[in-house]
Amino acid sequence: MLNYWWVTRPKRKLNSIPEVLSTYAEISLNEEWKGQRGSHLSFEDALEEAGLKRKGERRDQTGGGARTYQAWVTSLGLIFTQESTGKTKLTLAGEAIMNGDNPVDVLKNQVLKYQFPSSYSIGVNVAERFKIHPFVFMLRLLADDRIESLSEEEIAKIVITEAENESKKCFESVVSRILEFRENGNKCLEDDFFIKYAPSKGGVKESFSHLMDVANTLVNWLEYTQLARREDGRIAILPDKREEVDRILSNPLAFIDRPQQHEYFQRKYGVDPKHQKDTRNLIESTTVTARIIAEQKVRNAFISISLKQLVSSVNAKLIDEIIEMTGIDERIVEETLLKYYPKGSIGAFMTEYFEMAFKGRDEATEFEKATVNIFQDVFGFTARHVGPIGLTPDVLILSDTDGYSAIIDNKAYSRYTISNDHHNRMVHNYIANIGNYYDGDYPLAFFSYIAGGFGANIDRQLKAIIDETGVAGSAMNVSNMIELIRKYDECGYDHSTIKRIFSVGRQVLLSDLS
Repeated sequence: MLNYWWVTRPKRKLNSIPEVLSTYAEISLNEEWKGQRGSHLSFEDALEEAGLKRKGERRDQTGGGARTYQAWVTSLGLIFTQESTGKTKLTLAGEAIMNGDNPVDVLKNQVLKYQFPSSYSIGVNVAERFKIHPFVFMLRLLADDRIESLSEEEIAKIVITEAENESKKCFESVVSRILEFRENGNKCLEDDFFIKYAPSKGGVKESFSHLMDVANTLVNWLEYTQLARREDGRIAILPDKREEVDRILSNPLAFIDRPQQHEYFQRKYGVDPKHQKDTRNLIESTTVTARIIAEQKVRNAFISISLKQLVSSVNAKLIDEIIEMTGIDERIVEETLLKYYPKGSIGAFMTEYFEMAFKGRDEATEFEKATVNIFQDVFGFTARHVGPIGLTPDVLILSDTDGYSAIIDNKAYSRYTISNDHHNRMVHNYIANIGNYYDGDYPLAFFSYIAGGFGANIDRQLKAIIDETGVAGSAMNVSNMIELIRKYDECGYDHSTIKRIFSVGRQVLLSDLS
């Protein structure tokens, strides 16, 4: 029995879930899984070939590694085994990911609904005492003024062992215990701690490593939702996500019933954000043809590409890239892409874009290039990466429809502030010397910074630049940038909308995007 919260972790982050799901679907969708060692080994080979699982000598030929990855996507409610046939099917959430929906939106929904007990937790023997939505409980702790942030150690030694349910009594007890742990450390743990919370294998060990491993995975999953972020070893709610978290906490989730009935539970758990319930009739069997197999290979390749680069349309370059990856006929590739992804899948890349905004100088150039692609391919500007010229902003954008230019500076930091040096660069190099990197006739409409987040004085710092130059300006955090991307087509925005939003004279708020 696992006497603590448990999440499976073939990989500790969720970034590769869409590729793993797609690879699984190519091998095993609409096929029997249980007891099919050949399928397990084929899936393991495919994972290794795709770089999703490390290659190496296997201890056996039973496909155990593949079953771990299959359990991963099962635990998140993306697949289920049909009772009447024993065949694997996608849930609505699994279908949404395969159809190119933003994986963060889909998986955030699944992570927040994750519960004990579940079909998966019963199968791995998590203790019956837990009746809780673990990630919502963690958000509740982070939203509490007494806690505000959590370390992995606090999660490992207090939260995942003592948070049994969602009652006020249990919550207050956990808060009290966290505060006590902060004061006294391991001295406040029970004398029989290692006996009560021993790992599932290997017997009692006076080591916290198995609990720390779970805590690390929980933090990684919560970070994937883009509601919270780790900094200096502690996870906290992102400032611009507090309203969203408050909405989540003010609408408590009901527990999905009948977790012991696998198909029933998985189909209810696996309802994606666009649906209220799963009403599909999956009784009729589908004959697997060569065309279906080819389409699945194309979809698998597309998902792999779309997670790493912005794909806003089906074009010759994309088709050629997938032909090279799969060897499938050009006509089938093009028809499959137009069938499933006629507008590309911009949302898939937003996971990567979000991560870039917090990585400091490590991926600064990639962050800049991604911003160029967004303004060009999503918003329809002429966009140039001018940063490498020197003493220039990162991105120059030109609106041929509205006749204006603008400059963007990317800052891959969680709390960017405009230092005196950066103030002078914007005023005297970027704005005053725009002729050094743009010789056109479009007037400069605005400047803006795009970053993971900003310091408390950003509005005052922006005003100082605006007052000195007379040019409108703003700062946009990456979360709101992603929301703007989402709204651009949905709400019929154009270049005048972009100009209005980026000219607000302060940090752009979510309300400014409406």
